Amino acid sequence: MINDVRRNSRFILTPGFWLLAPLRSSQLSLITLLLTCHLSLATVFAAGRAESRAVQSKILGRSVRYTVLLPPSYDAQTSRRFPVLYFLHGLGDNEQSLLNGGWELVEPLQDSGQISEFLIVTPDGGRSFYINSRDGRERYEDFFIQEFIPAIEQRYRTLAMRSGRGISGVSMGGYGALRFAFRYPKLFVSVSAHMPALEEHLPNGLISSFGPALSAFGRPFDGEFWIRNTPFTLARESTGLASMKIYFDCGEQDDFGFAVGTQALHQLLKERGIPHEFHLYSGRHNWQFVAAHFGESLRFHSRAFQRQ
Repeated sequence: MINDVRRNSRFILTPGFWLLAPLRSSQLSLITLLLTCHLSLATVFAAGRAESRAVQSKILGRSVRYTVLLPPSYDAQTSRRFPVLYFLHGLGDNEQSLLNGGWELVEPLQDSGQISEFLIVTPDGGRSFYINSRDGRERYEDFFIQEFIPAIEQRYRTLAMRSGRGISGVSMGGYGALRFAFRYPKLFVSVSAHMPALEEHLPNGLISSFGPALSAFGRPFDGEFWIRNTPFTLARESTGLASMKIYFDCGEQDDFGFAVGTQALHQLLKERGIPHEFHLYSGRHNWQFVAAHFGESLRFHSRAFQRQ
């Protein structure tokens, strides 16, 4: 089943209306005027839309749902190809994470020209941390790289090249975005992460707090496997990060202490001479923090796409 949602940030479009009683000529004139203005505004401010679909995965042995936010010009300019930003959700969320608050942040930036038009695609990552699990049963990384990206680029008119791909994420998704970008620098031109789940050595307290949510790293939790998969390890080993645009931020009052990890990654990249943009803002580990700074990362990716 395909869910197609259409939005306009300035008014709600309804499919029709019922006339329940005869109307006077003055009322008809007013309705005609309102409809004319309504259609004129709709022409000036074209609405983007969202699709919710699924990709059938042979690697995972199941279908994986995703949601794509299509920019206003996607349906009108049928020969145009667009960059794509892969957005990875956090723990406890799903592929529709940006439909509940994120879309309202994207549209005004597009309408005002603060960001260029690009697709934003969010797959359902479950509790995978976007890695191949320790026990080998959940090969999410292989699915994402080998099946998901090719499926999206086959279905939609994207720029199927490094200069047209960015990746972003929140919390667990921020961890996943940095990890994918650092591991596959030839695939992505830009990466951003809000309050990423960064700890090179995960404290016992967090291991106990997250419990089964960390099952991708083994049962019981395998600390060495965690370290091998962290963006820190990849940042030390990768040789292709100098040309990548890198952005990440975190709240000073992050509830899980990830501010320490993000500062440590900042220091590591600085020592390696890898250009990046890092911000430590006042805020906790919540949607309010993301909403306050989401526009910054969207503008960051937009600039990266336009420079190519």
